[in-house]
Order: sequence, then C-alpha cells, then structure tokens
Amino acid sequence: MHLGAIALLVRDYDEAIAYFTGSLGFRLIEDAPQGAGKRWVVVAPPGSRETRLLLAKAADPQQLRTVGNQSGGRVFLFLETEDFRASYEAMQAKGVRFCEAPREEAYGTVAVFEDLYGNRWDLLQPRA
Repeated sequence: MHLGAIALLVRDYDEAIAYFTGSLGFRLIEDAPQGAGKRWVVVAPPGSRETRLLLAKAADPQQLRTVGNQSGGRVFLFLETEDFRASYEAMQAKGVRFCEAPREEAYGTVAVFEDLYGNRWDLLQPRA
C-alpha cells in the first residue's frame, strides 16, 4: 500500500495549476472534467512515483474558509529534493515565498515556504 493522493483545497483550479507547475515545477498528471464545474486535477513533483496532490476546488463557504489553513498553521506537506540548493534557488527565482533561511537539522537541510494560499511546506533534503 501507499498514499496515492493528498487533497489540497484551492480557490481556483487554473491558478493552482499555474502555481504548482510554474513556481514549484510540478507536472500536471491529470485534469479531467467531472461535471457541474468540478474537475479531477492531479499534480506531482518531477520524479514522484507514488503520492500525488489532488487540487480540490473549495465547494462551499466552509471549505473556502479553510483554503490555506488545512493544518492550522503548521507545516503540512514535505517536498523532498536531492539537491536542496538548486531547488531552493529555482523556487526563489520563481517567486516562492520562504518563511525562513535554510537551516541544517539532524535529519537534513530544510526551509519552510508557503504556497500561494499560505499552506506551510518544508523543502527538505534528507540526510543520507
């Protein structure tokens, strides 16, 4: 077994696709209409073989209020890289907002960033 996808609430499909593919360099895996304005939109980082991100448009006011705060302000998602410096610099060049400078931890090199909605992520290069 493995996690196939994690749903991330978004305000708008197209703005989310543009951010994840443009700013983070993810691949658009699937974008299929589901009727009534709903779409099945899946993105993933290059090289990802298992877990994908399902971009789920908020369907009501309660869901809309949680866009950007699905984890109560904690780091929510962990984007692993094999080359921290290159990934960090590429993301900065594309306007990704980092909340802190990179730091070394016992588990690897890490920096927290926020996506276009304010969800907090770790960019992480784990130690070998």
